Amino acid sequence: MTRYALDKHPSFPGVQGPILVVVMDGVGIGEKNEGNAVWLARTPVLDELGRHAQSMQLKAHGTAVGLPSDADMGNSEVGHNALGAGRVFDQGAKLVNGAFADGSLFAGECWNRAIQNAKEHGEAVHFIGLLSDGNVHSHIDHLLQMLQQCDVMNVEKVRVHALLDGRDVPQTSALTYVEQLETKLAELNAKPKRDYRVASGGGRMVVTMDRYEAEWPMVARGWQLHVKGEGRGFKSLSEAVKGLRDEDAGITDQFLPGFVIVDGAGKPVGPIRDGASVIFFNFRGDRAIEISRAFEDDSLTAFDRGERPKVFYCGMMQYDGDLKLPSNFLVRPPAIAETMGEYLVHNGKRSFACSETQKYGHVTYFWNGNRSGKFDDKRESYLEIPSDTLPFEQRPWMKASEITDATIEALKSGSFEFLRINYANGDMVGHTGFLESAVVAVQAVDLQLGRLMPIIKKLNGAMIVTADHGNADEMFETDKKGAFATLDDGSRKPKTSHTLNPVPFHVYAPGYSLHLDESVPSPGLANVAATALQLMGLKAPSDYERSVLL
Repeated sequence: MTRYALDKHPSFPGVQGPILVVVMDGVGIGEKNEGNAVWLARTPVLDELGRHAQSMQLKAHGTAVGLPSDADMGNSEVGHNALGAGRVFDQGAKLVNGAFADGSLFAGECWNRAIQNAKEHGEAVHFIGLLSDGNVHSHIDHLLQMLQQCDVMNVEKVRVHALLDGRDVPQTSALTYVEQLETKLAELNAKPKRDYRVASGGGRMVVTMDRYEAEWPMVARGWQLHVKGEGRGFKSLSEAVKGLRDEDAGITDQFLPGFVIVDGAGKPVGPIRDGASVIFFNFRGDRAIEISRAFEDDSLTAFDRGERPKVFYCGMMQYDGDLKLPSNFLVRPPAIAETMGEYLVHNGKRSFACSETQKYGHVTYFWNGNRSGKFDDKRESYLEIPSDTLPFEQRPWMKASEITDATIEALKSGSFEFLRINYANGDMVGHTGFLESAVVAVQAVDLQLGRLMPIIKKLNGAMIVTADHGNADEMFETDKKGAFATLDDGSRKPKTSHTLNPVPFHVYAPGYSLHLDESVPSPGLANVAATALQLMGLKAPSDYERSVLL
């Protein structure tokens, strides 16, 4: 207990009631214009918080959340890591970039086992992952460097299974990355004894990249394409993208149907067979776990895999440290220990975490430092509200009211000193590119905040309202001059990615005299943990980022 013992806060005894942290996923602070769904939305509760609560802006991107530079947009994974850990850790892209830069990735055991395995069996090295430079789940530069290294190590046969983005990058930007990949493959194929090709692909929201077991059929479709080589055939990746777009002029990259690449005889060029090596090159974990289970979990029954090939499988990183999934990986994830949740259970505090399926792992797994499960079953309660399976733009309110219902019940029960919840609306609807739906999504969250505030006041508690990154605050792409970019028909070009904007931060604690500490330098998401601990009357660990309250 000595290691985790927290002292009482020297200047604030703590509020009498519970502390609730609300994460409005994807609700940033952007320019006040016609593309900002947050600004366009009617938000009387957020407006009131801005006027009467202790309010400021927090950084939620770039170096503030452990990413390589401030040109890197934040995301839900790193945002919740920072919120729960109270500190900034080097994150996915930064870790992977470092492993490429210092050569440790290619010198590592996993990489060399993958290469040797394929050579010994006369099979291909297969790369599966998101083809873009969004730098949220993956980066195309990592793939290109690995293809180059395969050539250096005299690998004769390589196959790429390309998942198309249009979510962390512009909606219809796939051909930019397709051209880069096809150019690289042509360069390598010009050498003797080289057979490097694309084997399959599809939009990220159609095949392979499901998360939190929301839609296993996505993984099943990916399995049929990547592993079995079964699907609609095209002669090249570029032909597939262009052909599918011609058939559905309004489709965006993330929703392109799955396909396989076939040879002149119409046979798939790259099914995954016994003896092959498979590298899943996404570095972010949430959408990599299920496909990794499909390759490694002997007891998986979520879909019929048929005869599973015996392959050497590894991920860019280990996506779940507790489940040891995958068992082989190229780059070690950040070692995040002594998170806020861990400190609370060791100090006898009881916690509640709740979200709907789409963000449930963020208030549990990511909040706890990439750790599955609970620290203490007796002192922690986690609740997942099943998400809708319909497109989010059609139901932009999502499960916000159900999350609020559960949270109010938990608050009134008196069973918890600390609660954390996530409203997924601003992010999931923001990703669709539908402005009107995003406006409704933000208003739905605001309505729920209005339900929570009277409960917090009645219980003499406190509520922190913030976000993990921006998204709905920029629903249209802009050009270099800041003007809205347009499509060929003159309409504004939707933006579906996260933003570089700061996020709101409000401390609602009626009846308590609180003041912001203006001396905190560049406050970010990592400052939230110490602030919440202060509201509980506890002094944060010495290595945590400071509280933003005096």
